[in-house]
Parts: sequence; C-alpha cells; structure tokens
Amino acid sequence: MNSRRNFLKISALTGAASLITLDTPASEPKTAATLKLGLASYTLRKFTQAKAIAMTKRLDLDYMCFKSMHLPLSSTKQELENSAKRVAEAGLQLYAGGVIYMKTKAEVDQAFSYAKYAGMTTIVGVPGVDLLQYTNQKIKEYNIKVAIHNHGPGDEVYPSPESIYTKIKDLDPRFGICMDIGHTQRIGVDPIASGEKFFDRLLDVHVKDVDKATAEGTSVEAGRGVIDLPGFLKMLVDKNYQGVVGFEFEKDADDPLPGLAESVGYVRGCLDSI
Repeated sequence: MNSRRNFLKISALTGAASLITLDTPASEPKTAATLKLGLASYTLRKFTQAKAIAMTKRLDLDYMCFKSMHLPLSSTKQELENSAKRVAEAGLQLYAGGVIYMKTKAEVDQAFSYAKYAGMTTIVGVPGVDLLQYTNQKIKEYNIKVAIHNHGPGDEVYPSPESIYTKIKDLDPRFGICMDIGHTQRIGVDPIASGEKFFDRLLDVHVKDVDKATAEGTSVEAGRGVIDLPGFLKMLVDKNYQGVVGFEFEKDADDPLPGLAESVGYVRGCLDSI
C-alpha cells in the first residue's frame, strides 16, 4: 500500500508539473480509465470569468460549472448565451451552474431559465424542502437535471448524500445528488460506501481532499488528506459513472492554480493506475 501510495503521489506531481506549463501537447494521451473531468468555478472565485475559462483550459479539463460570481443569476438571455459561447470557443462545455440556492418559487424559476439560456444540462442546487415538488415539475418541463449539493456539518437540511436521497428517491430520476466528497468525509461518512449506496441518484461529484475526517477538516491538495481518492475513483469507474467529476479546490483562493494543478495531476495518476 505504501509503495502504491508513493507511486500515485509521484504520478500526481509529474502530472501537476506538466499542467503548470503554458501549453499542453495535443498528443498527450488521456487517462486510461475515462471519467469526465471538470471544474466547479467557485475554486477560482477571486478571478474574472475570462481568467477562469483560461485557467480551466490550461488544466486540460473539459467541463465547467459556473458559480454566480462568474455568471450572475441576474444575467440576461443574451449575456447567458454569450458566456456559453465563450466557454465553447475555449473547447470546454458549460454543463452546469451552481451551487444555486432556491428558497422561493421565483428563485426556482430563475434557476431553470438561467440554465436553459446558458445551455446547461444540470443545476447544482439547494432547493428548499417545501419546493421539492415544484422543482420536480420544472425538471419535467425543462428536461434539466437538478443535483442537490450536500454541505456536511452545519447543514441542517442536506448534510449528507443520504439526507438528500431520502427526500428525492420517489421523484423524477433526473432529480439527484451532487456529492461533495469533502463534506461527506467531514460528517463522518465514507464517500465510497455512500456513493455505492446512492449511485442511482449520483448525478454530479465535487472532488477534493480534506485534512481531517471531522467538522474541522479543511481543504488540502488531493492525495495529502484523509480521503481514499484512489478507492473513490475506482468505484466511479467500476460502476460506469456518466456524470462529471468536478474539482472544487477551496484552498489558496488568491493563488489556487499550483494546488489545483497538483490535485488534477494526482487524480489523473490514480485513474491511470486503474
């Protein structure tokens, strides 16, 4: 196990070093075990939309989920379409928006209109429990998925994937879970076991690592914390997960690229070993 961990760390650091260069060779092979890798743009919350797009492209990721600081919820139809076009021109796919909090019917309506005009297939959201049925109706109307994000300790409504599953298990299958594996680990729940148990509703994943499996755990570079990332990624591959694995690196907000690149390299090293 120690030698395998060392191998993965070496692979991660090698991958991270290549990602920090300005140009990634077009001939560089993709990972052997294919997962859709993307970025939750909250990672780059201190940067403009243009810089967030450029940094995501530099990391050779393929998918983006825009947080509102990069694409405000109040954006006009034209602004949403223009932003989606800029992402596409960079060779990326703007697949989702979020996390979007929905406390009223008007906010649910706004979220679906926002996703529609930006060409998003998924809303990573937090609808109020009293709005689940209404949100379910909108899913059917728009054919846009909603993945509820769990926020771990301190979240009284959706702390864990199970807390989400119990509330939406009888609703439309496009109503599911965005599992934040860091918050899942911080609440004392094994992300691998939880992912397997609720896989039929696993629509999106926020991948990260944390330094402690407690409420006090904080974000660290992938492979430096306590989450069994090789095991979690293998579970996704074995179960043929079709959603996006989005990096959400919350550390070093003013200069996230080195740690984010290391995390991307580590995950790619894990996938190449599967």
